[in-house]
Amino acid sequence: MQWYVVASLLTLLTSSQGILTSLSQSDGGYKYDYATIPFLAEIFKLLVSSIFLWRECKKSPPPRMTTEWKTVRLYPIPSIIYLIHNNVQFATLTYVDTSTYQIMGNLKIVTTGILFRLFLKRKLSNLQWMAIVLLAVGTTTSQVKGCGEASCDSLFSSPIQGYMLGVLSACLSALAGVYTEFLMKKNNDTLYWQNVQLYTFGAIFNMGRLFLDDFRGGFENGPWWDRLFNGYTITTWLVVLNLGSTGLLVSWLMKYADNIVKVYSTSMAMLLTMVLSVFLFTFKPTLQVRYFFLIRVSGISLYLASKKW
Repeated sequence: MQWYVVASLLTLLTSSQGILTSLSQSDGGYKYDYATIPFLAEIFKLLVSSIFLWRECKKSPPPRMTTEWKTVRLYPIPSIIYLIHNNVQFATLTYVDTSTYQIMGNLKIVTTGILFRLFLKRKLSNLQWMAIVLLAVGTTTSQVKGCGEASCDSLFSSPIQGYMLGVLSACLSALAGVYTEFLMKKNNDTLYWQNVQLYTFGAIFNMGRLFLDDFRGGFENGPWWDRLFNGYTITTWLVVLNLGSTGLLVSWLMKYADNIVKVYSTSMAMLLTMVLSVFLFTFKPTLQVRYFFLIRVSGISLYLASKKW
């Protein structure tokens, strides 16, 4: 499968995540425990990867699978980073509004490029750096409010702690992505065996989060497994399926393409989400959004023109 097909599918799935999540709400809230969504998504990814691995093991010669502890022990690290990132994200949103958080989140585009160079020892050309900066600027432009829409100083009225946490969140997100790519390309193991290891630890850590939530709540609502599917609808299951499928596509890109392609796919998803929101939620694109489209196209053209696949 070509990388651009996977990247296009990732764009479609990522753009629908926020929309499906919004549609899964009822009366402005969630009838289900949203902490169960990542856990079930990890289980879904683990099952799918296990099935494909089983099919590969039936072939001759069997796929390569490294089982040495010094290699396996590296796979919990991305789950730990993402666990810290999720908590930092929650803390950040207590200080800043959603728009400001999205703007700071665009820093991961640049930090991904920096870590891509330092951690993976992959050199980016000047044109590629220019494309990355253009994408960061373009995405930020789409989120900036004009002075006619809100107070001109509204974007910078949040406490400094919020900005510091936002920068940390962007760095953690980029670090987790680049480290995962490092694991995927560290050896010639089959993708599905690497996925099984990643998602096993991911499921364990998400299960630990559910236990922690129960402990903090004094088990007032009973253990998490008794209410695992409470409030679930068809839309909720679509959210789980979407999140799980997105993770599988990302792992493919990490193995056979790179993190920069993933970043571009998710950035394109932001535009597609805006377009879909026009029809689903009567969203009216601003002048900044139109600028974002032009800058984004320029950035993607620069990056792809300077990269040999």
